[in-house]
Amino acid sequence: MDSLTSILVPIHREGHRFLLIFAAVTLVLFLIWEPLGWIGVVLTLWCAYFFRDPDRVTPNRPGLVVSPADGIVNMIVEAAPPAELELGDTPLTRISIFMNVFNCHVNRAPVAGVVKRVAYRAGQFLNASLDKASDDNERNALVIEQADGSNLVVVQIAGLVARRIVCNVGEGNTLQAGERYGLIRFGSRLDVYLPAGLTPLVAVGQTAIAGETVLAEAR
Repeated sequence: MDSLTSILVPIHREGHRFLLIFAAVTLVLFLIWEPLGWIGVVLTLWCAYFFRDPDRVTPNRPGLVVSPADGIVNMIVEAAPPAELELGDTPLTRISIFMNVFNCHVNRAPVAGVVKRVAYRAGQFLNASLDKASDDNERNALVIEQADGSNLVVVQIAGLVARRIVCNVGEGNTLQAGERYGLIRFGSRLDVYLPAGLTPLVAVGQTAIAGETVLAEAR
């Protein structure tokens, strides 16, 4: 029953039209040749799985930074935030979470606060697991101002297969930690730039769960 429940979850609205397209193509494939139709069924089920949007339970202790994405922590480095945010070039701790095509791609706010800046930048579509993807790939960055006045930066980065970054918030919007704010399709990465003084509580290679895994904590 638990396994069934983990599969039968709501589908993000961004996936509805894709499911219709996959289903229509599957019907055509069945008309052409039945084995092709069953391949279409498998791909349609994968599409539904990709756009799943499960509920998450976000820890509510003050000072926590939670993961904005499901995936693997593939880098923890010191780097300056995206230049378009105009936050200066002082290096901050950047935690990168790589999402493959089997991860849930709904993105969630790492902290509570007010969106002070949204900045989109066109770019390339390199493999999102590469370090240079932070600089060269298409991206959408948010600056979230927390109640204590500190800023946290979270960046959606398109990948090799990804061709669409969805961000549903704008400047002035208020977010709660763990709240859904966007999505990337299909396979990509999120970078979190921690406020100065915060130490990561995760390690490279660790699996992160959006809205639940604690990346860092203000002491």
